[in-house]
Amino acid sequence: MSLWQVRKPAKGAVTQGEAEPAVSRDDQRLMTMGDAGAFATRDGSTELKVALHQRLLDLINLSALDQMSREQIEDEIGDIIHEELAKQSHALNQTERKQLVGDVLDELLGLGPLEPLLKDPTITDILVNGYNSVFVERFGMLEPTPVRFKDERHLLRIIQKIVSAVGRRVDESSPMVDARLADGSRINAVVPPLALDGSLLSIRKFARVPISMERLREIGSIPPQIAEVLRAVIASRRNVLISGGTGSGKTTLLNAMSAYIDPRERIVTIEDSAELQLQQAHVARLETRPPNIEGKGEITQRELVKNALRMRPDRIIVGEVRAGEAFDMLQAMNTGHEGSMTTVHANNPRDALSRVEQMIGMSGIDIPARSARAQISSAIHIVVQVSRLSDGRRKVTSLSELTGMEGDVITMQEIFRYRQTGVGPEGEVIGRFEACGIRPRFADQVSAHGITLPGDLFRPDAKFD
Repeated sequence: MSLWQVRKPAKGAVTQGEAEPAVSRDDQRLMTMGDAGAFATRDGSTELKVALHQRLLDLINLSALDQMSREQIEDEIGDIIHEELAKQSHALNQTERKQLVGDVLDELLGLGPLEPLLKDPTITDILVNGYNSVFVERFGMLEPTPVRFKDERHLLRIIQKIVSAVGRRVDESSPMVDARLADGSRINAVVPPLALDGSLLSIRKFARVPISMERLREIGSIPPQIAEVLRAVIASRRNVLISGGTGSGKTTLLNAMSAYIDPRERIVTIEDSAELQLQQAHVARLETRPPNIEGKGEITQRELVKNALRMRPDRIIVGEVRAGEAFDMLQAMNTGHEGSMTTVHANNPRDALSRVEQMIGMSGIDIPARSARAQISSAIHIVVQVSRLSDGRRKVTSLSELTGMEGDVITMQEIFRYRQTGVGPEGEVIGRFEACGIRPRFADQVSAHGITLPGDLFRPDAKFD
């Protein structure tokens, strides 16, 4: 069977003559954005690969790909790629051409037009809004790309390849699916009839190199003084809740903070989709399991939290609490597993506590509101708020301490906050970190663990850049 067929470019397809160069970023931009892409430089051949791949889509009989070996495909496309390069007058030596052929083959046999984007280390999210519209998030900002699928069938073929690799399916009877790529990247796909204008695909890329607290300090996401306080909080085994919106950097901060945990401790991690990259040697990782095609076999986070209590953990880390597992997590924090951590979606620390209270109600346990709040106030010691600012940067914007109950209200005091003072000429947010003038109660526990924090760190006139 021949791989090639002559056809006019598919409607909406982009050829190499139409490919637009990606928006360039200078070195200063690279060092100011608080995401994984801020530490990588873009491969200069990415645009060439995208253009070649788009041209191949216009020439290939896609149905023949699955019936041919890699060697057969390589023989057939090698000459065509060389011809296309000659038309563009690209000066590549034999080694570079061979590498390019190999890369394009990976794209054809892998995830098609998405492969160059998956390999681009500056991209953190890939958003497909139908076969002819692909956006990416780079340095915290969304931008369009010249990447296109040949048609809707081509996009569906790629989605099916992704989900079938992890034993899932997506079709009209099951039009939504969550999955994970081999490298840990998170996938969400929605196909018609739920998606009105064509299949939708969202990919949250997995950071191959986790961002450390040192890097977060370098890019201004957190000042050294607050990072030192967080180190003391972890070392003194305070329970921490990290709150923030979608894409604000909750998991990134959780990863960075986990580096402060004593390597001699046993840690159990529980996640919906494995994203945590703990560096300690004694880590037991658990991941939920969705129901199978028959709707059976589901293992929820709540079941895993309950099971984790039987695994002799020193600390339990839940990637994110969304429902009834919040109650079991609080029970773990209150029964000897101090120093545990989790994250929650919320816009501010007070909302985070309200969300946890609502999740306790989702556990199916009939518990009075006052008792639920008492559980929260005794289990959680610190709430760290992270936010994505209007210029795309992620920052720690608040560090608060729970101090107990007054009547039916959980009392909380803010220790540090980020105050925005303006916006620069290029849209960059201007502001600084400041202390709120309150010496935290956890300072006594920190001192008991042999850690000394400077007394002037909490003065009301203390400012941090």
